[in-house]
Amino acid sequence: MSKSLIQINNVKMHYKSSGLSLFRKSQQTVKALDGVTLSINEKETLGLVGESGSGKTTLGRCVLNLIKPTEGYVSFNGLILNELNSKQMRSIRKQIQIVFQDPYASLNPRMTCGDIIAEPIIIHGLIPNKTEREHKIKSLLETVGLNPNIINRYPNEFSGGQRQRIAIARALAINPKFIVLDEPISSLDVSIQAQIINLLKKLQRQFNLTYLFIAHDLSVVSNISNRVAVMYLGHIVEIADTADLYKNPKHPYTKALISAIPIPDPTLESQRKRLILKGEVPSPINPPSGCVFRTRCPIADEKCSTTNPTLKKISETQHVSCLKIS
Repeated sequence: MSKSLIQINNVKMHYKSSGLSLFRKSQQTVKALDGVTLSINEKETLGLVGESGSGKTTLGRCVLNLIKPTEGYVSFNGLILNELNSKQMRSIRKQIQIVFQDPYASLNPRMTCGDIIAEPIIIHGLIPNKTEREHKIKSLLETVGLNPNIINRYPNEFSGGQRQRIAIARALAINPKFIVLDEPISSLDVSIQAQIINLLKKLQRQFNLTYLFIAHDLSVVSNISNRVAVMYLGHIVEIADTADLYKNPKHPYTKALISAIPIPDPTLESQRKRLILKGEVPSPINPPSGCVFRTRCPIADEKCSTTNPTLKKISETQHVSCLKIS
């Protein structure tokens, strides 16, 4: 059995938000995460999926200790990150990195490609010698499929796919163990998406990396993830091995997401039954009582409005948060 690298234990992230009532301002609590527990094993890719606003990116930032959770904790290799001071956290930063969603916004337009990749190396004092550092940068560019001679060019001279390769090279520059991939291909063309997915899989094998792959497209997640966690309104509703989740989803929300994946065969697409959810995603300011999914769930009953379900093991590879499933 693989060793657990990341442990997320009952993590809650509640924000205070100012609202307006009829006569005065009021403070409201946004429950971006509301008790998330899961683990990520060494050298695996855990896919994290869900609709926009479900809390995926917030969880990714909590895992990296970019924001500290309201409750609960995240541990990396046994160290509880939200208990570390800035000096201790600095040494951990070399082992955990992130690739952002938008390659146009995540690269500094005033810095050359070489300077962007060199920045984390310089900050952490890994390669003081400039000649050796340049050799490392060119090697990284080749590793991610780019010509090393682009080292003195600027981000505006590259396509979206090339920029994302530069962002990946920057993440690899300090030899991390764990990378959060926050929807890294959602802004790219479909043909480029496949290339980046194949690159990430190759790099994982080459450098023994562990990924948290955040996405809203389940068809993409199936091509890279070993396991998938499904989020809804700040809660994990199902975790399973990728093959089992797609073959036999248990939670009604997971079933709806998978039924929305288009099938390339027009005959099969016209024959299959789609599961259409009623209503809209409730506000995280005022989530439903009991099960947060009950207002849209086709199998909810009275008990679902009063009891908050927890993740329970229903098979060797699947955990589901639903009162109606055993």
